[in-house]
Parts: sequence; structure tokens; C-alpha cells
Amino acid sequence: MTSESPDTTALRARVRELMPRAEEDLRALVAMRSVADPRQFPPEECAKAADFLVRAFTEAGLSDMRRVTTPDGTDAVVGHGKGPEGAPTVLLYCHYDVQPPLDDAAWRTPPFELTEVDGRWYGRGAADCKGNIAMHLTALRALGGPEGAGFPVNIRFVAEGSEEQGTGGLEQLVPLQPELFAADALLICDTGNFALGLPTTTTSLRGLTNVVVTVSTLKGEMHSGMFGGPAPDALAALVRILDSLRDEHGNTAIEGLPAEGLWDGVSYPAEQFRADAGVLDGVQLVGTGSVADELWARPAVTVLGIDCPPVVGSSAAVQARVRARVSLRVPPGTDAETARKALTDHLVAAAPWGARIEVEAESAGQPFRARTDGPAYTALGAALREAYGADMVQAGQGGSIPLCNVLADRFPDAEIALIGVEEPGCLIHAPNESVDPAEIERMALAEALFLRSYAGAFARPAGA
Repeated sequence: MTSESPDTTALRARVRELMPRAEEDLRALVAMRSVADPRQFPPEECAKAADFLVRAFTEAGLSDMRRVTTPDGTDAVVGHGKGPEGAPTVLLYCHYDVQPPLDDAAWRTPPFELTEVDGRWYGRGAADCKGNIAMHLTALRALGGPEGAGFPVNIRFVAEGSEEQGTGGLEQLVPLQPELFAADALLICDTGNFALGLPTTTTSLRGLTNVVVTVSTLKGEMHSGMFGGPAPDALAALVRILDSLRDEHGNTAIEGLPAEGLWDGVSYPAEQFRADAGVLDGVQLVGTGSVADELWARPAVTVLGIDCPPVVGSSAAVQARVRARVSLRVPPGTDAETARKALTDHLVAAAPWGARIEVEAESAGQPFRARTDGPAYTALGAALREAYGADMVQAGQGGSIPLCNVLADRFPDAEIALIGVEEPGCLIHAPNESVDPAEIERMALAEALFLRSYAGAFARPAGA
């Protein structure tokens, strides 16, 4: 590896000096219980987080920082920074809302108190996505602080306040106020590295469609001793329907939905996946493709929940009406609405015994594939290589970020890159979420290096 330039060495030192401040930022943010669901947490917690972002990013050098109410009633935080005349514009995205802590008893540390254990920082949102907020702040301070030279590009900043709830407020805001989002390169910082210390851009996202299927067989529950046997059991019918969604190997097997895709990016060794996913000893992985194929190039169906009597309190009765929530992830190349219709038709056709089936569509989002042949990706790859001392790899993500499609449709000439501080050990959305502070440091340096170098790599289209 060649020695780095004095400018890079100075920027690396500046980022390292700022890491105690990054920890302070993250400690304050994690303490705010910003779950964007008023049924669980008071809305004032989200408001506190939004106000923190307004103050912190103003101090970091951005202008006109403010809250903007989105159509779903939640607040985004927006602002901008001025670069040199003729410089390109970069959008920095993150979200400040978090998942609920789920089972408090399963946490080894208080979920809303940043706690260091064995070198990692634990707390809800420490990685997803408040760690990325700390990354943005550190990068901007490194460039524009007392020893910095100011912003080398124009900056637009957008922080979403309801991403985890999937209510689509920011997606609806894009066509209403496109000037808040218009940029030449958009850094969607809500993903992360394929493995700890391996610089990664996420270039593929699966789409999503959810449905609720209701199965009805009787006018009401009937005594299982007096009627069990010939009486059609709605729960048994539902079990058969749900079982039909996968074949004997565990592959998603929905009539009319292709499931043979192949992934051409970074490979995902099965043993690494077993460790990352916490698969129990002796339990097999499912599906006949590689792990990467199954995760990033093929549809995946999941039963998210079932409404039926719980074991505790259940009675000796044949069930009359039950329902399940079914989620289908769809890879790039498959239309989410077409997939939803295929799923709906499959559920109806799989019903045994003439059981009555109702299928209610819920949220849907299209899959996404990034364009990676432009100057932003070239500059980002070089920045990540400098920050990590390793070449950037491209990975997919099984999750969905509908905002990417909205932005790609609205700004077709812009490059969209998905990066962040998350990696498998973070356990996002689960108890004991954590972040490795070294990832915040390296990603903040990479972001600062990218913002500094992209201005020189960018060539504005003729006539723009």
C-alpha cells in the first residue's frame, strides 16, 4: 500500500481527535427514545431528537437547519451547506427514529443508555441509524471545523423521522419539495459493511410487499371433542396454506414468481452467515442456491405473525377464523405489484376444504439496483480504500428502502450510494444493538475524503 498524502494524514488525525465528540453525540441521541409510534413512546422524544439534529448540524457548519413536516405527520430535518461556485451537490441522508427495544429483559445493558462493553457501544439506535448521524457530524466537522478548509461541495442534508415505521412520509415529500433532495450524488447512510472492517457499498435492495390473509371455516369456535374431526379447522387450513409457500428444500415456491436468480457480487460464505444469523447447531440453512443468491437475488417469503389463540389460555375448540401477516421480499428485476398478485393468487388457490380466504394488501416497495459506473462511485471507492486500506466490495441487502426508488425516479441522472456504519455484529432491530466505534471513525474519514475528492472527479453534464 502506498503512503498516504499529507492532506489525508491530517484529515485522519482530525477525525480521530473528534471521536470523543462523536461519542458524546451518540450518547445524547441514544438517550432519546425516538420510536416514531405514539402508541409506544411519547412524540416528544422524536421532537427532542429532531431538535438535537438542528442544533448539532448548524454547529457543524450547515445552514437553514429546520424541521419539515412530512405528509405522514412526522418531521424530517433538512438543511444545506454552501460549497465553491460550480461544485457538485451531495445529499447526506440518515434517519433519527429507531426501532422499539422489544424485550427489555433480553438487553444486557439499558437500551436507551449508551454503554461500552468490550470496545463496542451498546444502545438502541447506536448503529441504526444514530451511528450514521454521528458519522455525518464527524465528517462535516473534520472538513469545516477550526482546522478545516470548508465544504468542498454543496451539501444537502435530510434526516427522516419515521423510516422504521414505514409510513412513507419522506417518499411523499420528494415530489412536493424536490428542491430539498436535488443532488448529483446521494449518500443514503442506512446500511453498512458486509463484514466488520470491510468497506462496502450496497448496490441492490430487495423490494417488499406485505399481505394479511384471513381464513374462515365456521360461524364460531366449536368444542373440539364434540365437533373435532369433520369440522374444518381454520388454523389447520392456515398451516397448510403457509406451508405451501416453500418447497421441500425451503425455496420460496409461489406460482408465477421466478426464484432462480444468481448474485454476481461479493460471496457470502455459509458458515459466516450461520454465525451472523445465529443459526442453532444442527439446524440447516434453507434453499438450494448460495447464501448470496437466496439473500439478494431471489424472492423470500416470511410469516411475520399469526392471530390465533396463544398456548396459555387456549381452550378445547376448533378455530373458526384465524389470520396471518405474510411478507414477501422481491429482488431487482421483479415488480413488487406483480409479486403481490402472485402471492395473493397462490394463497387463495392453496386453501383446502373450500375454506374462505380474504387477502388484504399492506405496504409495498419496489426493488432497487444502483448505477455504479459514474464519478461518485469512483471517488467513493477511492475514499473507502484510503480510509480502510482495503478495496471496496459491492453487496446486496435483503431489506427494502423505498426512498431509493423515489429518488432514482425523480433524479435519474444522480448517483445513489448506500453506505453506513452497520455490520452484522451490530444486531440492528434486535436486543443488544451495538456499534463498533472504529467503524464510525473509518466511515467518517471515508465520507470526508469522498466529499473532498468528488468535486474534482465530477463533470457536470453539458447544458446543466
